[in-house]
Amino acid sequence: MQKSDNNPIRPKETFFGFWLKSTAVKIAFVAILIVCAVVVARHYMKKTVDTSTPLQIVTNQSIDITPSQIRSIEQIGKWSFLEVSDEEIVDTIRRGFFSDDELVRIYYGTLRLGVDTRQAHEGWIAMRGDTLCATLPPVKLLDNDFIDETRTRSFIETGKWSHQDRMLMYNRADAMMRRRCLTRQNYQTARQNAKTQFENLLRSMGFEYVKVDFEK
Repeated sequence: MQKSDNNPIRPKETFFGFWLKSTAVKIAFVAILIVCAVVVARHYMKKTVDTSTPLQIVTNQSIDITPSQIRSIEQIGKWSFLEVSDEEIVDTIRRGFFSDDELVRIYYGTLRLGVDTRQAHEGWIAMRGDTLCATLPPVKLLDNDFIDETRTRSFIETGKWSHQDRMLMYNRADAMMRRRCLTRQNYQTARQNAKTQFENLLRSMGFEYVKVDFEK
């Protein structure tokens, strides 16, 4: 019996062709998975960026005065802001029966007005906001022994004079120099000089805004 020519026999598929088709399917499947993974990852990343708090970098540029800096200023101690030089002539006469004795002496002195930072009260210098505020002790005469005795000279000296007599003249010269030099104007000048120099000192330490005042 002969086979009909209308049903031709298909050639038998080789192993290489089957393997090639199977590999192509796998590659296509993997590619689809990769594309899906990329889409999902992008969506998740966009959502995270949109909902997360933005990163902020804040630089703290404010500075504060340290205890060691305060101690270094306090250790300055007596700081003179005005020096006033003076000379006074003091004379005394001692009446005698036959003649008078006379002593005339010239005294030189330098009176220094300023502050003693070691006498500052606790918390006298501190930050208030962005301003460094300093409250200085009152301006005063820094040294009571301002007469230079090595320069004292007797202009006129007749008769004999005791150490007590000379001390009385010294005390008179001291009082005369105080009256002449310790004036309100000189105190005001010393305070202004102190304020200016302290402000310059604090600015040189890196503080832009400073305020200097004095204890009442």
